[in-house]
Amino acid sequence: MAAFLAALPILVLLVLMVGLRWSAARSGVAAFGVALAVGILAFQFPRQVDPALTLVGGLGGVGAEATFTALTILWIIGPALGIHHLQLRTGAAEVLRAWLGQFASDPRVLALLIAWFFVLFMEGAAGFGASVALAAPFLVGAGFSPVAAVTITLVGHVVGVSFGAVGTPIVPQMASTGLSGLELARATGPYHALLGWVPLVFMVILTHRSMPETAARRSTTAVAGWTLLAFVTFTLPSTLLWALVGPELPTLAGALFGGGLFVLLLGLRSRHIPKVEGAPSSREVLRAASPYLVLVALVLATRLVPPLQDLVRSASLEWSLHGNAFSGGIELFYHPGSMLLAGFLAGTLLQRASLGTTRLVIRDATLQLLPVAVALVAMLGLARVTVHAGMTEVLALAAAGAAGGAWPFFAPMVGMLGTFVSGSATASNILFTDLQQETARALELPVDRVVGAQTFGAAVGNMICPHNVIAAGATVGLAGKEGEILRRTLGVALLYAGLGGVLALVLIG
Repeated sequence: MAAFLAALPILVLLVLMVGLRWSAARSGVAAFGVALAVGILAFQFPRQVDPALTLVGGLGGVGAEATFTALTILWIIGPALGIHHLQLRTGAAEVLRAWLGQFASDPRVLALLIAWFFVLFMEGAAGFGASVALAAPFLVGAGFSPVAAVTITLVGHVVGVSFGAVGTPIVPQMASTGLSGLELARATGPYHALLGWVPLVFMVILTHRSMPETAARRSTTAVAGWTLLAFVTFTLPSTLLWALVGPELPTLAGALFGGGLFVLLLGLRSRHIPKVEGAPSSREVLRAASPYLVLVALVLATRLVPPLQDLVRSASLEWSLHGNAFSGGIELFYHPGSMLLAGFLAGTLLQRASLGTTRLVIRDATLQLLPVAVALVAMLGLARVTVHAGMTEVLALAAAGAAGGAWPFFAPMVGMLGTFVSGSATASNILFTDLQQETARALELPVDRVVGAQTFGAAVGNMICPHNVIAAGATVGLAGKEGEILRRTLGVALLYAGLGGVLALVLIG
């Protein structure tokens, strides 16, 4: 009964979003109300947090965490929206579309460039939703529908999440288990290395289905070859890095190396294709791409140059309430939102946007942010209530008791659940690494491999967690249609996690 009650808010959320097609904001508010009622009546919230804590204090703490986290996410979405609208109003999006079209006339190959290499690069360098928020508008500018663009990027980026943001999801696991980053990387890496082709293939299939019927009839042989090449060029360097170095660079360097080689081969092939009339010059392309180039340069510099990294991370904002029962923090200049803002400002200067155009861009971005803010606060409120009331842990414990020796199969599912509820693979690892570790010891299973399955599942959850769906949808004007995106990604996520569970049974025994 306790497990059912703990699952009730999530079930309500799924029914409203997927079944009734409610918006994320409406669904989130309703599910938050259910979570709050269940937490108070059945799980002694907020006394579960602190026996001396009043209901008002507990609600204030949850509200503070939800609002603060929502603001840190909006700090990413806002500048990303600004870049998107700037690209549209200055014509830069059309310039980039025409330039990329020279290399990839087939939309499926274009999707490989943007929703695989570019997304994985940004996921490895920045994380925090910036990769999908940037790539989805890029695909819309290239002619994809907003729903297709968001779905494709959500599916494509998930392979890089385990080692995203320069290995951030692994950091809390190192502290919790005492294992080294290299040990954890070796336990996690095989899942994406052996199964990463699954989301890639689905990404190409989704692209294929979004094409006009006449274009979709073209031979798929060449596209299959490019898809295989995309998988190999990313996975090979990524595997060498997680196997020999650790968790910091597999996603970032794998995408950088693989993407460079992929573009080189596309460029060599384009020599045999007549030059497109009216194609933009190199100077026009550089100016159009300036927001992205500045962003990439800043991310690389602040992640890979230790003195600069230490400098930008030194400015932080942290807070806590009720003896650290509720807390939050942000590294102001290290946060991807700050670098996105720098990219936006550089774009306005280098693309010579007028003051009037810049005002219109800011207005358009702000209007899109308002409904998104409501949805984010509601979803995060739901997440924080379920965590602080102990409801998420009850769910996981119930699953472990029921699974027994088959726990390795379900370990990725727990990781996926954590990300779905919390909105972050790192948060999922914080929530459930201790549980996975203790379950592994109780069942006499290798701790590192069970924790690796958790990290894999946490990455898969990024494909379907409402926060990512909201953030990506907001950048292309899909607020209120998040349920449609979730229906398209849910099946892929369940398949990928299920295959990961089967692989975990083989690897763990």
